[in-house]
Amino acid sequence: MVDPVIIVGGGVIGLATGFELLRAGIPTTILDRNRAGRGTSWLAAGMLAPDTEIGFEELELYDLNRESLRRWPEFATAVEAASGRDVDYRDDGTLIVADDPDSTKRIRRLYEFQKEQGLDVDWLTGDEARDREPFVGPRVSAAIWVESDHQVDNRLLLDALREAFLAEGGTLREDTPVERIHPDDEAPAVVTEEGEQIQGRDVVIAAGVWSRQLDGLAPAAPPPVRPVKGQMIQLRMKLPFDLQHVIRGPDAYLAPKSNGRLVIGATSEEMGFDTEVTAGGLYDLLEGAWEIVPGVYDLAVDDTWAGLRPASRDHAPIVGRSGAPGVIVATGHYRHGILLSPVTAQEVTRLVQTGETSRWIEPFSPARFSGPIPESTA
Repeated sequence: MVDPVIIVGGGVIGLATGFELLRAGIPTTILDRNRAGRGTSWLAAGMLAPDTEIGFEELELYDLNRESLRRWPEFATAVEAASGRDVDYRDDGTLIVADDPDSTKRIRRLYEFQKEQGLDVDWLTGDEARDREPFVGPRVSAAIWVESDHQVDNRLLLDALREAFLAEGGTLREDTPVERIHPDDEAPAVVTEEGEQIQGRDVVIAAGVWSRQLDGLAPAAPPPVRPVKGQMIQLRMKLPFDLQHVIRGPDAYLAPKSNGRLVIGATSEEMGFDTEVTAGGLYDLLEGAWEIVPGVYDLAVDDTWAGLRPASRDHAPIVGRSGAPGVIVATGHYRHGILLSPVTAQEVTRLVQTGETSRWIEPFSPARFSGPIPESTA
C-alpha cells in the first residue's frame, strides 16, 4: 500500500490541497484539530480581490494573487462537480469608495498606482458609483470600480471542499490534534496528541495560526506565523435592501452573499490568540459600514465573531519545502487564504509529484526565514 500524503490542517488550504492531490491520483489524509473547515477559513469574507488589494511594495504577492484568481473559475467548477454543491462564485466586481477628502486622496493614489501597473480600473464620481450600486450612500464622493475582482461564499466553499475531498477518496480525521512532526526523507510522520504515529510519503503543514505550535521540525525552525485578530459582523439582507457588489470603504468592507448574508469586516488587532468580540470593535465596523452604505442601519444582526488570520513576518504566504526532510509548508496566507487556495493547492501538488518548486511559489519559500529571527518579530 502506498503511503499517503499527510496534511496537518483542514482549513481552506488543507482541504484544497487534499482535493488537488487526490485529483492527481495521490492518496491523501487530512488531520484536523477540530472539525475541518470550521476554523479561520469559516470566519472569512470570501473576497477574491488581487486588484483591489495590490500593495505598493508587494508586487510578487500581487502576481501570485492574480494568478490564483485566474485559476479560480476552473477550480470552483471542479469543486462543485466533485461535491454536487454550489460555492456561489460571483464576478460582480468591487467598488472602493471614499467619503471625505482624505480618503479620496488615498484611493486616488491607489488608482494611479493601479493604472501604472496596467490594471483595468475606472475612476468614478460619487453619482457614478451610485448609478452602479444604488445602495452606496450620499456621503461617497469618489470611487474606484474594479470589475476584475470577484468573490465566493467561503462557507459554501468549505462545505463543498470537504465533500469533494471525501468524494475523491480522501481520508479525513477530525478532532485529531497533531502534536509533533517526525521529519524523514523516506518516511516522514506525524504524532497525534493521543500518541498515535501516522506515516506518509510527505507531510504538509497547513495548520494556519497553529502551524508554529508543532514540535519536532528540527533542523528547520517552525514557520514564523502569528495570529492577527479580525472582528466581523454578519447582517441579514432583506428587501428592498439588495446590495449587489463588494464595497470597500475607509473603515469597513461589505461583502454580500447570494443567500442573504452580508459580511462586514474587519478589524486588525495584534492580540495573540484572543478571540473575544468587543463593543469597540463592533462599533467601529458598524459605523464604518453605515457611513458608506446607510441602509445597513435597519438590517438584523445574525452573528458576530473574531477570527485569527495566520500572518508571517512579511505578511506573505510560506509555501514550499521546509528545511525538515519530507516536510512541506503551506501556511501564513494572512488575508488571502481563500484567494490563494487554488494556486497553493495546485503548486504543492506539483511539488509532491515532481519534486520541483514552481516559479509561482519559489519567492515564498520557507527558506527566506532561515536566517536569525529578530526577537521583536519571532
